[in-house]
Amino acid sequence: MPVDRRPASGSVTDRAAHHLTGTALGRKVSALAGELEQRRVPIHWTNMFGVVSMACIVVIFVTGVFLMFFYSPSSTLVVYNGGYTPLVGATMSKAMRSTLRISFEVDGGLLLRQAHHWAALLLPASLILQLLTTFFTGAFRRPRRLGWVLLFLILIVALVGGWSGYALPDDMLSGTGLRIVEGIVLGIPVVGTWLSMLLFGGEFPGEIIEHLYPIHVVIVPALLIGLLVLRIRASYVQKPAQLPGPGRTENNVVGVPILPNAAVRAGGLFLLVTGLLFLVAATVTISPIWLFGPSSAGDASAGSQPDWYTGFLDGALRLVPSGWEFVWLNHTWTLAILAPLAVVGAYLAAVLLYPFLEEWITGDKRDHNILDRPRNTPTRTGIGVAGIVFYGALWGAGSADLVATHFNVSVETVVAFYQAVVVLGPILAFVVTRRICWGLQKKDREILLHGYETGRIVRLPGGEYIEVHHAVEEHERWRLVNTSDYQPYLARPDERGHLGLTARMRAGISRFFFEDRLTPVTRAELEHASDEEVDEERTHEASIAGARQG
Repeated sequence: MPVDRRPASGSVTDRAAHHLTGTALGRKVSALAGELEQRRVPIHWTNMFGVVSMACIVVIFVTGVFLMFFYSPSSTLVVYNGGYTPLVGATMSKAMRSTLRISFEVDGGLLLRQAHHWAALLLPASLILQLLTTFFTGAFRRPRRLGWVLLFLILIVALVGGWSGYALPDDMLSGTGLRIVEGIVLGIPVVGTWLSMLLFGGEFPGEIIEHLYPIHVVIVPALLIGLLVLRIRASYVQKPAQLPGPGRTENNVVGVPILPNAAVRAGGLFLLVTGLLFLVAATVTISPIWLFGPSSAGDASAGSQPDWYTGFLDGALRLVPSGWEFVWLNHTWTLAILAPLAVVGAYLAAVLLYPFLEEWITGDKRDHNILDRPRNTPTRTGIGVAGIVFYGALWGAGSADLVATHFNVSVETVVAFYQAVVVLGPILAFVVTRRICWGLQKKDREILLHGYETGRIVRLPGGEYIEVHHAVEEHERWRLVNTSDYQPYLARPDERGHLGLTARMRAGISRFFFEDRLTPVTRAELEHASDEEVDEERTHEASIAGARQG
């Protein structure tokens, strides 16, 4: 009889192999933990935005998985006979009926649904604040340009996820929003009708719920996870950027270890944000679809407003006169649709490509691990503030009708105001911001060379009056001294002595970019200022001694 010599399950050989595998895994985990204990990260308040974003994403994912078990993504019409009495007998889609069931019949359903919505509202805000802090400190420069692109793409995916989820309850408010989307798509020349049929699956409302649901629960989560993994990996491989401070250079990092210090800080903030989201969800109602009623293709909700993060898109549509259209190639080209799409598209493209545009303008291809203070880069800061004003004008225009009704002014007046702001506001903001930055640079230079004003006036033995200045502390001196040594791009002729138009234009833009930046304080100026401080202190002491003797 043949003997089976294979080791049985749970034999010594299996246990040994499992032990070796576990040992290898344990060594990798121990090595990673040891590396994280040695790796340091700087501590600054701007770091909290990344933790807030991660907390929002986790809350969205966890609550979204719960909601998936009870939500029915179907446009099929049914008669409601659930727990909300005012709507009993009303005809609605299965999507809205299941959302009402989650809200009124599933234990904890309304809490999780509202937590899901509040987290989706907070996520774009935290991502935008991350982009702003990254922009104003110059953290998008080499070697972190990929991180900027990934962060921008995460924001866009979050907006798509929020918009697709906004429509899933299929109430009157979301139905009105979808009707606006249909009008925008139909307004695109040549391909508008085809795109509308593709998106809605036929005449409005078609099968829009069935089409949006896979986007919301499959495509958006997959893209978010992929982009987050890429961004975390890029942040781990690269050295973290840090603001100027004592002992901080381009080649080191001054901060706390990731394990346990930074991890405990991030974990505490993560739990705090999660708790606040659920506290708000438990106390503040959002998206009360039972008050709006079921969606109807022939009706619209008066005073309907989108979620805040898409308000700038709605505002862009409202600012363009409706009569802007012309006929060309047997097609009607509606500028009321094309112009907002072009402007918003150009704005988003400028945000995405700005790191590459600035590098082209400055010609600076170096790696930067020390961040800039916004005042030391007036043109970049002015561009950022101008972009904020432009976005704010579009966002404000999205509520032009509510502004008109609440302040008893005509909607035409409100629209005209925002039209002026969207054109003139960024220009004024850019000019004013650059001058403010220039003034702050002059103030910093004065403080660095002469110290802080104390308000104390001293009379010298010779009768001269001077103001006593307080010397700058070492930490503050280090912060004020560390400024980037940017230089404008110099156009050089080629081997034939020809200076092209592109090179001349690039040099002109580069000069404009740096024209409002003061020359950094030199070492000689600092040494001279230190000698003056010593002389002033001796004179002050001599005056005090003379007064006592007198």
